[in-house]
This record gives sequence, C-alpha cells and structure tokens, in this order.
Amino acid sequence: MPSPTRLLILVGTTYGNAESVAQAIAFDAGDRFDEVEVRRMDDLDISVFDAGTATCHLICCATHGSGDVPDNAQALAASLANEPRYLGHVRYGVVALGDSSYASTYLGGGLRFDALLSDLGARRVGEVMALDAATVDEPDQAAVEAIRPWLDLALAPA
Repeated sequence: MPSPTRLLILVGTTYGNAESVAQAIAFDAGDRFDEVEVRRMDDLDISVFDAGTATCHLICCATHGSGDVPDNAQALAASLANEPRYLGHVRYGVVALGDSSYASTYLGGGLRFDALLSDLGARRVGEVMALDAATVDEPDQAAVEAIRPWLDLALAPA
C-alpha cells in the first residue's frame, strides 16, 4: 500500500479545544501531505471513511460528560456502531482530549472512536495520543509536538 497523500482530520468538540488542536496539527502537517483537511464531525457517517487508501484519517476528539463523545460526534459514532462494514483499508490515528482528574472517564471520547474503528478492521497508526487538560497548559503546542512522530509513521508505506 503506498504512502497516503491526504490527511483528513475529523473533529469531535464541545467547546472548541479539539478544533483548535486539529487546526494546529493541520498547519504543522501541511508540508508533508498534498492535502490536509479539517472537518467537524457534524452530521458525518461511516461513508467519510470511503476516501480510499490515499487518505489517512486522524480523529481529534474531546471527551464530554461521563466519558462520552461530544454532541457533534454522536452521529458518526452511532453510524460506526449501527452500520458496520469492514474498514480494513482505513489507516487512522487518535488524538484524545480529556482531564485525568476524572479518572473513570479520562479520554473516553477518543477511546470510543478508537474502539469502534478497530472493531471494523481499521488499522491504527501508532498509539492514541493523550492531551490531558489537568497537566497541559497549551494543548495546541503539545499536540503539534506529539503528532510529528505519528506523521512519520502515517507517511510510511503500509
């Protein structure tokens, strides 16, 4: 499988932090891909993963409430759970935002998407990247630093 030429960052956010993180990542990754797109998860469904092998997906998702995905990500999560199909062609990464002072729900939104995609055969690149609101003062900068090794892995031929 060739290296991806497109990075599609899918954003699940409540207060805009995940979107800000996604924009920072997109800016930093712009010179490594032919195309980088940031899309809010609003009204998306499983078909967003039909982009083909030239696209690498990055889930950038906050955690809301009791470890849930944000409201704008509910439809996509439901589609992955209720309209299952094999996603073996999908390579993805996860940037999960949360607050470790809520230990039982920490990173729940991002981890939910990781589990859903993994269950459908999608292949995660690297580890889930955690952004902890309890310890990180500047999540945008922390994300950019954390994403660089992931980008190297994502750009390697599968």
